[in-house]
Amino acid sequence: MTSNSPEIFTATSAYSLAGVAAMAFVAITGAKVLLPKNARWQDSFTFIWLAFDALIHFSFEGSFLYLSTFGRTVNSSVGPFAELCLQSFNQITVYLGKEYTRADARWGVSDPTVVSLEILTVLGAAPMCCYIIRQIVKDDPARHYWIIVLSTAELYGGWMTFCPEWLTGSPSLDTSNPLYLWVYLVFMNVIWVVIPVWLMWDSYGHIAGSLRRAQAVTKAKKD
Repeated sequence: MTSNSPEIFTATSAYSLAGVAAMAFVAITGAKVLLPKNARWQDSFTFIWLAFDALIHFSFEGSFLYLSTFGRTVNSSVGPFAELCLQSFNQITVYLGKEYTRADARWGVSDPTVVSLEILTVLGAAPMCCYIIRQIVKDDPARHYWIIVLSTAELYGGWMTFCPEWLTGSPSLDTSNPLYLWVYLVFMNVIWVVIPVWLMWDSYGHIAGSLRRAQAVTKAKKD
């Protein structure tokens, strides 16, 4: 699929990236305010990622979900709330409604696979992000179990978003525009692979280490 516009970077693109940067700023500020100064850098990074993740899920994907259910589509939605959602898309969260559909047309036509995954993302993953953030603030070690659950879901969601498209020759993806290809399709999706994998590795280390120490204590008592 080829781009209809010869422009690589537009004002819409600038608003989109500014929206993402604003969410990252909010997440970083939240970590500085809510976490102790001596917090592990891993916990601070996890907090920032989960806060950013939740903001993306609730704002961009939440608006997308509303505009893509019960017969609606992003491309055809009208009415006061639809306009509000589109403004949220376009000016605050990424101009992402209409903007992201230029990179992946499925987001404009209520693709059933994408919508199904977004229902789980908005109603499941986003609240789970907030729950884990609360556990991080309370320094609850149980967060590591939920981090693995969330990360597994994020990886599965990413795979199921793109694998069906790849298997059919990627007819909905616009790879002719470098911005759409490398920023929207590659970078903004790869980070939802790399970071969840790192989070799983970090949490696995905590869980496995705790279990091994508990096992060692149990064996010492038996001896």
